[in-house]
Amino acid sequence: MRDEKRVVTLNDYEQRLMVRGLTDFRNDAIRDGKPTEDVDDLILKIIDAPTKREKRRADREAR
Repeated sequence: MRDEKRVVTLNDYEQRLMVRGLTDFRNDAIRDGKPTEDVDDLILKIIDAPTKREKRRADREAR
């Protein structure tokens, strides 16, 4: 079975908000004695996600 990838585009604020929410969720899981490995992996993926620069096609057309 093949894993499907999902791509979500976030600005800097949205990325920080998502990390904060997942960190709070992780802390609640620790407090309840639940495993946090999956949440830890997801937090690291979001923090280490590459940035994508926007294409500057409009600048090239003006020349």
